[in-house]
This record gives sequence, structure tokens and C-alpha cells, in this order.
Amino acid sequence: MRYLHVPRPWYRPVGLLGALAAVLVAGCSGPYPQSTLEPRGDFAAMVDSVFMTTVYLAAVVFVLVEGALLFVLFKFRGKPSDADPKQIHGSTVVEIIWTIIPAVVLAVVAVPTVRTIFATAAVPATSPDGQPPLKVEVVGHQWFWEFRYPDLGITTANELHVPIHRTVDLRMKSADVIHAFWVPQFAGKRDVFPNRETRLWFTAAVTGEFPGACAEFCGTEHARMDFYLMVDSAAAFTAWVDRRHADSTMMYTGAPKHAADSVPLASMDPKVARGKQLFTTKTCVVCHSLSAMNPFKDQIGPNLSGIGTRKMIGAGWLPNTDENLREWIEHTQKVKPDVLMKGLPPISDDEAAALIAYLRTMR
Repeated sequence: MRYLHVPRPWYRPVGLLGALAAVLVAGCSGPYPQSTLEPRGDFAAMVDSVFMTTVYLAAVVFVLVEGALLFVLFKFRGKPSDADPKQIHGSTVVEIIWTIIPAVVLAVVAVPTVRTIFATAAVPATSPDGQPPLKVEVVGHQWFWEFRYPDLGITTANELHVPIHRTVDLRMKSADVIHAFWVPQFAGKRDVFPNRETRLWFTAAVTGEFPGACAEFCGTEHARMDFYLMVDSAAAFTAWVDRRHADSTMMYTGAPKHAADSVPLASMDPKVARGKQLFTTKTCVVCHSLSAMNPFKDQIGPNLSGIGTRKMIGAGWLPNTDENLREWIEHTQKVKPDVLMKGLPPISDDEAAALIAYLRTMR
């Protein structure tokens, strides 16, 4: 029996390739909040300039080399009547040419690269707004980020607040293993080591909320060790600092004493009052401080100042909703295994609701 071979229509594989290309192009549409191709500060802009210079030069080299290759393949393609070509075992002129051209290309790339290295190595003495740089001590923990403002007396965690147009001088170290601080739209990553300080600086050119992450594998919860860079206007940053300074009263009154919402302890909402009591009796206070000003030393948990209005919880990867906060309080090991919240007294739904009500007062 003979079988008739019927070829498939030519347009089917072409259509599949077109569909695949469309999917790939759609994947490039963005927006990508952690893209290094959208610099939002001076440090990132300098690095981006070097990168794009290299890309443009590489594109020129690619076009010239591949164009010459295609020309040679077409012009000197073999024919059945061709004899063997003359064999050349060396050419001093050709070797000099292909040595000089790469050297020139490398020199063109090296000049802006070295200039940028020196420009980013030293922290500017003055910010664009005329003020001295804002010093921030960054401490990496398994698995959260701690931010200390020595000149302001403030400690917080997982949200780095900075004012626009003011240079930020980051002085970083680790409390345990090697981490890497990375906020793509403002600066390249820096490894963070125990017992050794690394430096990084940048000046934000726009306000907004920008995600950052640990870029060095540091343990089981490395992928959930994120943070947010909160770039505020000058007025908003001053207001944030004032709120953190007011936090020192929370440890003694159980309620914020900000000018607009001071609440005497005796007239607190019963659920909030119970949450304050539970925060102490359930040993939360052993690991966490609610005060940004002069918190207890060597606490192993992140500072919770302002936790009521933070964008995220769980080191920058869970939206700060009541539902997520309840799950985090009641089932920490299920939400984020291997964090240090182990062996704690069980917490009921009612107790979790009271704790959430209390934490929401921490603005």
C-alpha cells in the first residue's frame, strides 16, 4: 500500500513563530519597578550612561563584523569549478589591524568606565539641595533590613525613607551572614558583610515608592528579604521624622501622642488596650520595639515603629492588610518558615484582632 504524502501548509510554522514572537514582545512591555534601565537618581544615571555607551559600541561592532561576514560569505561563496584558494599562513598587516581595533574599542569603553568608578567611589560633600548628605546605617539580618539614622536618632526597618534631592550616605554591615543591598533604580548592589563596612550613596530625583531586595543568597528566606525605598518630598520627610520622634511616648502611654490624635490611656478603645497588654504578655516586646527613638539594644526582631501605616509587612513582601497581619501573627512559620518567631505562646483569633488594633495605632 502506498501512502500519499501531503505536506503541511507552510504558513503553520510561520504562524507559530509569529505567535511566539508576539508573546516575547508582550513580555517586554513593562512596567518593571526593579528595572535598572530606568534610573531615578544620579548614581544610577552615571552607571546607566556607561552601560548604554557599551551597548551602542557593541551594536556598531556587531553590525560591522556580521555585515563583513555576510558580505564575504555571499561574495566568495564556493562554486563547483573553483580551485583550492591560495593558502596564507600569516599576515603582519592583518594581525596589527585586528589588534589595534579592539584596543581602540576597549579604550573608548575604559575612559567613561574609570571616570564613573572614581565619581561613584566618594560621597559628595554637599547634596543638590545644599544640605550635607543624610547618613543611614544599614544592617542586614536574616531576614529583614534595619535602617538607623544616627544624626536623627531614629531606627526603623524594611522601609528606608529619604528626602528628594538630598544625597543619602549608606554605611552598611551585616549582623549574621553575607547579604547584598540592591535598589535597582538608584544604585548598583553592594555586598554587606559581618564586621566590615561597605559604602553606597545616591540622590533621588523623583518621589515615590521603589522596591529593593537582598541580592545575595543568605538562607532559606532570602527570596523574602525585601524592602521599600520611600522617597518623600522635603516636607513629607520632615513630617515622617517628627512622627518617629513622637514614637518614644508610645512605650509609656500605649497610644500615639501626635498632636492631632493624642489619646489618654484611660480612654483608649478596649480592644486597643487589650492589644497593648498582649504585646507585653505574649513576649512580643522581647524581640520588637515600638519606639524609633533609642530602641532597646540587640533586639533580634525588626523595629515596629510606624507599623500601622507601612506599605508592607514580613520584610517587604506582604501587603500590610489586616488579613495578612493576622496570618503573620497567628501562623508565622506557615507564612515565612524559619524566621525566629518560633515556640511562642499560641495566639487566638480574638487576641490577634486586639494586637492588630493596637499595632494600627502605630502610625
